[in-house]
Amino acid sequence: MPRILLMLALVIAGELVFGLAFNIPRFFRPTMLDVFGLTNTQLGDIFAIYGIAAILAYFPGGALADHFSARSLIVMSLFSTSLGGVYMATIPGTLGMQILYGYWGLTTIFLFWGALIRATRDWGGNKAQGIAFGVLEGGRGLVAAIAATVAVNILAFYLPENARLATAEEREAGFRMIILLYSLLTFLAAVFVWYAIPEEKRGSDVEFNPFAGMGIVLRRPIIWAQAAIIVCAYCCFKGLDNYSLYAVQVLGKDEVEGARLAAYGVWTRPVAAVLAGLIADRFNATRSIGVIFGILGISYVSWSAASPSGAGLAVIYANFFTTYIAVYALRGIYFALLEENRTPKFLTGAAVGLISLVGYTPDIFFGPISGRILDANPGRVGFQNYFMFLASIAVVGLLMVAWLIWLRRHGAEKLWQQVEEGTK
Repeated sequence: MPRILLMLALVIAGELVFGLAFNIPRFFRPTMLDVFGLTNTQLGDIFAIYGIAAILAYFPGGALADHFSARSLIVMSLFSTSLGGVYMATIPGTLGMQILYGYWGLTTIFLFWGALIRATRDWGGNKAQGIAFGVLEGGRGLVAAIAATVAVNILAFYLPENARLATAEEREAGFRMIILLYSLLTFLAAVFVWYAIPEEKRGSDVEFNPFAGMGIVLRRPIIWAQAAIIVCAYCCFKGLDNYSLYAVQVLGKDEVEGARLAAYGVWTRPVAAVLAGLIADRFNATRSIGVIFGILGISYVSWSAASPSGAGLAVIYANFFTTYIAVYALRGIYFALLEENRTPKFLTGAAVGLISLVGYTPDIFFGPISGRILDANPGRVGFQNYFMFLASIAVVGLLMVAWLIWLRRHGAEKLWQQVEEGTK
């Protein structure tokens, strides 16, 4: 039971800590743009501020995870993140949102991310990394889907039956309640983590030197290859952020219907991530990732060419759910590469810090680029260009997988043996 509670706590915390910053704009993009008076470009630039703060936090945050207990770091992160949600509910201006997202970049990454990945890797042991990260991602998806479904119903309650007739006051009231819902859930997650995750001590018997581990992983090309794969995978994940907007601007749905369609897509996440984890443990995570990138490339190209009518509409909906499944499958297994690359356990935090520092740079550039693509040609043409942009990223991801396989064939992972021998 303690083992189950530990993973449940990681799952709940792992999703809700990002709910305010990312899930709200992902599911309620049209409403958020309207309530805050933002363009796609402006919102993308706000995300970039989060990304800059996060990038500065990944590496030192990874070092913290190698030294301090996961429980303390995760609880502090959840609590401080929920406080930001209370401020967001006041509907601040553009400057306030920029400061808030910079703050969240620190609370959700510096205190949290390395601790989450290390705790998950420890939970999976030597032979179940795929299922460990698959369960983490799949469970996070279930939490996201439940929270989003509740939030959609809250928005529908505040808006008239025909959401297009909603007043600005009705829309703002509904959106504020969504923010407060996510803030409360994040705070409750902190309480649950405090009781569900046992306290542990790290690094108390040795001098804390975060730069030692960083220097080792910086010199390993195999770590850079994994980071490049995550850059591409995370871009595809960020691509989901605009699906509700696509439903409104291209498919002609209202904002509640668009949010509900995006919420339906997230229900594929638990199955996709867990199944991907099982396949990765049974076969090979690296090659599985390559196949998924190939599927995504084909889906994005066909989606870009599809017309939102007749048979083309069937292609659009098929690609809508195919890309959801593929992206969540990627997220379910890409950190399992740590074990396939034979990364030493004592360097997990440092490795995750570097991989995340590089791998999550799309938090800086994806929003501004995609926002400008969509604002340059609003509607169908903008989304055609958007999906071709995503297709090119999937192709690059496939090439990065080929690079990682090449490194392995030339014995790159064997270099870790020198590090392990030097610590004995």
